[in-house]
Amino acid sequence: MNTRNSTAAYEALKDRFQRLSALGGAQAVLHWDRATMMPEGGATARAEQQAILSLIAHETLTAPETAELLASAGEAADGLSDWDRANLGEMARVHAHATATPADLVTRLSRQKSETEMIWRKARSANDFASLAPALDKLIALTREQAAAKADALGLDPYDALLDSYDPGRRAADVDVLFADLEGFLPALLGEVMEHQRRGEQALPIEGPFPIALQERIGREVMGLMGFDFAHGRLDVSHHPFTGGVPDDSRITTRYDERDFTESLMATIHETGHSLYERGLPKEWRTQPVGRARGMTIHESQSLLFEMQAGRTEPFIAFLAPRLKQAFGGEGPAWQPDNILRHYRRVAPGFIRVQADEVTYPLHVMLRYRLERAMIAGDLKAADLPAAWNEGMEQSLGIVPPDDDRGCLQDIHWPAGSFGYFPTYTLGALAAAQIFAAAKAAVPDLEDALGQGDFRPLTGFVREKVHGQGSRLTPDGIIEGATGKPLGTAAFKAHIEARYLGK
Repeated sequence: MNTRNSTAAYEALKDRFQRLSALGGAQAVLHWDRATMMPEGGATARAEQQAILSLIAHETLTAPETAELLASAGEAADGLSDWDRANLGEMARVHAHATATPADLVTRLSRQKSETEMIWRKARSANDFASLAPALDKLIALTREQAAAKADALGLDPYDALLDSYDPGRRAADVDVLFADLEGFLPALLGEVMEHQRRGEQALPIEGPFPIALQERIGREVMGLMGFDFAHGRLDVSHHPFTGGVPDDSRITTRYDERDFTESLMATIHETGHSLYERGLPKEWRTQPVGRARGMTIHESQSLLFEMQAGRTEPFIAFLAPRLKQAFGGEGPAWQPDNILRHYRRVAPGFIRVQADEVTYPLHVMLRYRLERAMIAGDLKAADLPAAWNEGMEQSLGIVPPDDDRGCLQDIHWPAGSFGYFPTYTLGALAAAQIFAAAKAAVPDLEDALGQGDFRPLTGFVREKVHGQGSRLTPDGIIEGATGKPLGTAAFKAHIEARYLGK
């Protein structure tokens, strides 16, 4: 073995992946621009730009010299640091996923994703699923082609190959076990919580309107309290809230409703949680695979940790309430902290996933999980999606959407080609409950700090236990390292019972 040559190969790989990181960052900012301020007429040009960037990245990853460098660098693994060995392993994983997909499929998929997403925007505004169905069918067909290629190359089931892209190492069989546990207690628990709230004091209506400029001001104030650095990021508006950009240039979006300030504020907190995770990744490794976020279960755990776990605690709402009252000029008992808390903790089945309470939210996700698995398996066509959606909503939540805008058109994920993403929302909620419980045990005055608008104790805990780990460990390894337990449903169940039933 020539150690010098092997080490040189690893350094060459690092340079290559640093260039790939820059390409990915450029694509992320282009995506943000498309979602926030790109003129409609720019869609075709932007789709082509993104397709070509995707192809360049793919060709760089799948080039013969990349495989040769990986093989040579592997000979130096014993002489590398733990972080470098982990980075080399992640390089190999990323390479394996890339080589499983032919280059022409990469460009066809990229173009179809862009086209379908733009059609979805119009279809949703017009409540016209029929106009989306043909493009969505094309995208599903291409995604099935990609899933089959990855499955063959990686030795996985097609859906597992897609899931692995969003939650490394996770398999549908693992998800099935956790979701079966949830389905075993969640419907009865939902009924118990709703009955408990029916017998209790009811929330007084909070009268609007709530001007968007004031909602944005409050959102920015809370982002600052959470530690968001506006010198390295910005807040904008999009059809669907998301966090994009790169760690040093974080692009957060939300959406506003002048009739209700509660949704946009919590969406802003949620997306800031995502941004804090990206900003907290190990700086010296950010351009390398090992320095990236460790999949979407961990990512969603961080957004839900701040939005659901911390953002809806009684101390934080007590801190927030007078600021909301002052900002919107509120008067009377409706603006008291206990009433605002009732609004944020109201549990009831609803049509919209992003507006769902934390008790019903997993039921939304489990429905989407079943539907996308059926689409990838070839058992469900786009034209049949509205009927399957409505049937599933009636079975799981006891309600039927009156239109597709409040049904299968509401989410951007499938039109954007994100199949395999949805289960990570609920897996993230389970992880968030475990992490928050562990943080409170490690920092006994954590909730007192939240009552002062001080997020630093919570942020400090996850900086060390989650953010600073990058992709050095598996997602489950990060969760177990932070909480002392593997991912499960017990902490989530205990959290729901304590918060909503006082148990």
